Amino acid sequence: MTVTDVARDRANRTLTLTAEYPAAPEHVWQLWADPRLLERWWGPPSHPATVVEHDLRPGGKVTYFMTSPEGERYHGYWTVETVESPQALEFEDGFADAEGTPSDVMPTSRSRVRIEAVDARTTRMTITAIFPSDEAMDQLIQMGMEEGIRLALGQTDELLRERVDA
Repeated sequence: MTVTDVARDRANRTLTLTAEYPAAPEHVWQLWADPRLLERWWGPPSHPATVVEHDLRPGGKVTYFMTSPEGERYHGYWTVETVESPQALEFEDGFADAEGTPSDVMPTSRSRVRIEAVDARTTRMTITAIFPSDEAMDQLIQMGMEEGIRLALGQTDELLRERVDA
């Protein structure tokens, strides 16, 4: 599995997942930059994602929904803050309604993605979720955020193998 570490830091209200891949940073970056690849891993296997809008530039928006096994759709969005291809991405991540309007009852988090070459054969990706409050951190973790992103990242190995072998 790609996830090599998961760390909760209550003092700084962060959840950090680290993954390593036998792929170049440019290939790992494509997991975020290509909306069709993003769809294949952003949701956990039981809740596949559909990307509706993908404007990956500062000030841009990414909107998507995840579909449950029962057919329910859970909508979300990113407000993109920083893009430094192929090494960094930052965005606000939140819940939305079917029209894409951000939820005013669910907390948001800020995600910071870092992609770096470890050596000639390995790339490390670090995803840090930063929560605005202890309550937001507790709520999102209790909703399964940590397990969901761990399962989602478990789908990236095959996607990168496809890209490297192509």
